[in-house]
Amino acid sequence: MTNDKREIVVPENLSGKRLDTIVHELLTEFSRSKIQQWISDGHVKVDGQVLLSKKKLYGGERIEISIQPDLALTSFEPEDIELQIVFSDDDIAVISKPVGMVVHPAAGNWSGTMLNAILNYFPNNKTLPRAGIVHRLDKDTSGLLVIAKNEISQNNLIKQLQNKTVHREYRAIVWGQIWQNRTIKEPIGRHPKNRKKMAVNKINGKPSVTHYEVLERFAFHTYIKCNLETGRTHQIRVHMQHNDSPIVGDPIYGFKKIIPSKEFSENLKNSTLNFKRQALHATKLGLVHPVTHKNMFWEIPLPEDMKNLLQVIRQETNDLNDRYDIDYEYYDDSPIIIGDEDIEVDDD
Repeated sequence: MTNDKREIVVPENLSGKRLDTIVHELLTEFSRSKIQQWISDGHVKVDGQVLLSKKKLYGGERIEISIQPDLALTSFEPEDIELQIVFSDDDIAVISKPVGMVVHPAAGNWSGTMLNAILNYFPNNKTLPRAGIVHRLDKDTSGLLVIAKNEISQNNLIKQLQNKTVHREYRAIVWGQIWQNRTIKEPIGRHPKNRKKMAVNKINGKPSVTHYEVLERFAFHTYIKCNLETGRTHQIRVHMQHNDSPIVGDPIYGFKKIIPSKEFSENLKNSTLNFKRQALHATKLGLVHPVTHKNMFWEIPLPEDMKNLLQVIRQETNDLNDRYDIDYEYYDDSPIIIGDEDIEVDDD
């Protein structure tokens, strides 16, 4: 069993909020219901005292939380699933997640996940919360993830994520022509009508920040890089949909009834409209090693499906350039901001 204890000081901007709300906002990796259970069981103390979840705090109080292991995790078994290990030492491992792999078991995916594979590769991770997982990628998003291999590293990585010092860079192929680099600052929360989806939600959403930059612009698409300040569920996908430039192949936040342009070749129609997943890839990861304190950085290439898609899109654009003498390459690289510039970004 792990002895994971956290200490936090209530910031002034959370003054007047309930104890359970404050802990949840500062430790977003745990559900509010789980935090309420810990408070009820006496695992959360405020200035040395056990309080009720509904107790309001006013800033400056010291909260001690004894993180309780997820008992359900003990039922997960190691499985012989191949992982692409990009880096590994005694403290952390960096993994290149393939398309189609679920990171953590959940309803409908209780086995065959990255967590099951981690337990096979690193048996000692059985003692860690979530087997050392500190952040996730969607099932059909490929790319880099870091996991912890001991408690000290896990706590350190979580703090780096909360402090927004972890560099996470993505590549995406989106619909439409983007003409300017932008920062999107729009809060993300549950969709008001479809609870299985996320959406820009200005009432109940959490502050979310995505920076994107144009890499190539084509006749009907744009190839961009995205950097995250926060890490909300489906963040890039939701922000790109809100930006009217949804990601190619996205089954949830993409175009539902797109009518192919008469200018589309059959190859472009088939390649884009039948792309089997969202064209999103976590290509770069940078962080401070939790033990050596050295700056570390990893980069992996695009997967073959996105390379092939780009090749088709480039060829289509080149053909149109030749036919109509149009230059699609120019864009304005001066950044602008979408959303509230004064929005306060919470810990992710």
